[in-house]
Amino acid sequence: MPNLSTTYMGLKLRSPLVVSANPLSQKLENILAMEDAGAGAVVLFSLFEEQIRQEAATTEAPGVLSGPVDYAIGSGKYLEIIRKAKERVNIPIIASLNGVTPEGWTDYARDIEQAGADGLEINVYFIPADIRLTSADVEKRYIDIVQMIRSSIKIPIAVKMNPYFSSIGNMSQQLQSAGADALVLFNRFYQPDFDINDLVVLPNLELSTPAEIRLPLLWIAVLYGRVPVSLAATTGIHGARELVKYLLAGADVGMCASVLLQRGIPRIKEILDDLKLYMSDMPFESIDAFKGSMSQQHISDPTDYERSNYLQILENKQSGRQATGRL
Repeated sequence: MPNLSTTYMGLKLRSPLVVSANPLSQKLENILAMEDAGAGAVVLFSLFEEQIRQEAATTEAPGVLSGPVDYAIGSGKYLEIIRKAKERVNIPIIASLNGVTPEGWTDYARDIEQAGADGLEINVYFIPADIRLTSADVEKRYIDIVQMIRSSIKIPIAVKMNPYFSSIGNMSQQLQSAGADALVLFNRFYQPDFDINDLVVLPNLELSTPAEIRLPLLWIAVLYGRVPVSLAATTGIHGARELVKYLLAGADVGMCASVLLQRGIPRIKEILDDLKLYMSDMPFESIDAFKGSMSQQHISDPTDYERSNYLQILENKQSGRQATGRL
């Protein structure tokens, strides 16, 4: 039987499939079902500072779209979910925090740690809509947040990165130096949509698809072995095929949510069963046996991840060649 265990942000996990932040974890029975299905860990739904303060999204923070929002879950209930989950499950429970103010980030991070969370995922949802902000300003905002939280708590910290930094590699190094134990690639910013009849801006949630794995796949493969942090891949995992690709690139874990919202929590077991079949067929005895084997460091031609890959894609398209695989 293949060994599915892995280590993520210093935490020992029984499998490399982690449930990412989503509304299903608002119910304790769902967290229990996730554990029963084989999840290595659960990242709880995000706690927003606005949930606690019951105010507009960020009239005080420049560059963030704001507006009145009603939230059903405040910090008290969130912390209670952490406590109850820790009493009932044996897998790590990772909290997710989306703050606004310096005291919001640090105070709620401390509360989360005291409630018993095994780790904290920092969800910096920041749209630099102020065109006067420079790239250095945006980077500093992230670095300052990580440094503040690192100085406030002892549990491991993961940063959910966005893919829009001009130098993802350098930003990854800065985040690690600031105190991040793990990086989650990538945060999906939910862009607004327009109602062309009523002329209003609409919030519109589009669930991920397997086609969206390409960007995080690229950067995990590039970062693996070069930045001393744990790497998590999020976006696009709907089956074992996507999970395997992320692991080959160098991810310690793959995270899923959309497929659970679409097909239910039992999909976790199906994905892990297919992963075991793949590993037995190859054969790979453990995750470590193949993790990172397709990273830029380990492939025969590292330029495949750079400009030459562009030429190969065009050539393959013209010749009609397609990628193949067992899964």
